[in-house]
Amino acid sequence: MNKPADHPPIPPRRVGVLLTNLGTPDAPDAPSVRRYLAEFLSDPRVVELPKLLWQPILRGAVLTTRPKKSAHAYQQVWRDDGSPLAAITRAQATALNGAFGPDVMVDYAMRYGRPAIGDRVQALKDAGCERILLAPLYPQYCGATTATANDKAFATLASMRWQPAVRTLPPYHDDPAYIDALKQSIEGGLAALDFTPDALLTSFHGMPERTLRLGDPYHCHCHKTARLVQEALGREVILTFQSRFGRAKWLEPATDVVLESLPAKGIRKVAIVAPGFSADCLETLEELAIRGRESFIAAGGTHFAYLPCLNDSPVGIDLLRTLIGRELEGWVALP
Repeated sequence: MNKPADHPPIPPRRVGVLLTNLGTPDAPDAPSVRRYLAEFLSDPRVVELPKLLWQPILRGAVLTTRPKKSAHAYQQVWRDDGSPLAAITRAQATALNGAFGPDVMVDYAMRYGRPAIGDRVQALKDAGCERILLAPLYPQYCGATTATANDKAFATLASMRWQPAVRTLPPYHDDPAYIDALKQSIEGGLAALDFTPDALLTSFHGMPERTLRLGDPYHCHCHKTARLVQEALGREVILTFQSRFGRAKWLEPATDVVLESLPAKGIRKVAIVAPGFSADCLETLEELAIRGRESFIAAGGTHFAYLPCLNDSPVGIDLLRTLIGRELEGWVALP
C-alpha cells in the first residue's frame, strides 16, 4: 500500500550502536571543569552519600578549589582535537562505522559532558534505528561506570512514546578476546622499550572500599583481569588501584604508594598499564604517565614506561568489532 501524500518521511530501518564512556570537560579551563565536575560528582552512583549532606560540601570546598587544579592537569594532556578521551572514543566510533554492514550506525557519547547520552540515543532513533546496542566501554562492571551510563540511556527511553528495542554490552573483564588484545598490546609495548622492566604494574581506577561490601563486583573483576593477563603473559604483574578521592577508605594497594615503595625494594625499572580503561584519558596520561613517573623517579627509580590503552589501535578496534558483533547477532547479518 502506498503512503498517503501527506505522510511524514520515514527513515530506513537501521540498527544503532552507541559507544559510551565517562566524560570530559569541554575545554581545559576552570569554568569548563567546574561544570563537568558538578555533573559528575552530583551523580548518586558516583558519590553514595545523602544529597543533603554531600551537596553543600560539593558546592563549597570541592567546586571552589578542585576545578583550577584539575584544569591544569587537563592542560598537560589536551590534544589539538580536544580531550583525549573524547577524541579517542570518537575515533573508535569512526573506525567501527561500516564494520557491521550498511544498516548499522555507530555513534558515541559521554556520560558526563558532551555529546550527551540522551541526545545521541534520540539522534539514533530519529535516524531510523529501531534497535540500539548500548555499549559502555568499561571492561570491569561497576555501578559508578557501567550502570550509570545505562541509567542515562534508560532515562531517555522512559521519555519516548516510541522506544527502540535495546540491548546492553555486558562487562568483558574475562573475555578471551579482551585478554588476548591486552596480551598483544602489552607485549608490543614492552618490546618497543629500550629497557627491561623489573616489574609490570596493572593499575585500575579505584573505588571506595564500601562499594565492595555493598556487592559491587568491580574489585573481583579487576583481580580476575590481572590474573588472566599474568597467565597470558607468563610473568608476574602487580595489581594496584589509582585515583583516590576524599577521606573514605579506597580499594588497595594504591598505585602511587606502590610506585614510591618499589625502588627501596630494588625495583628501579617499571612499566605500567591501565587495563580498566578502554581509552587513554586524564587518569592515565596525567596521573600515571606524568605524575606516576615523577614520583617513581623521585623515590629512586631509574626507568619508567607507561604503556597506552587499547584505544583505536588495530588490536583495540578488532576487539570492539568482536564484542559488538557478538551482541548484534540476531539483529543483523554480519558481513
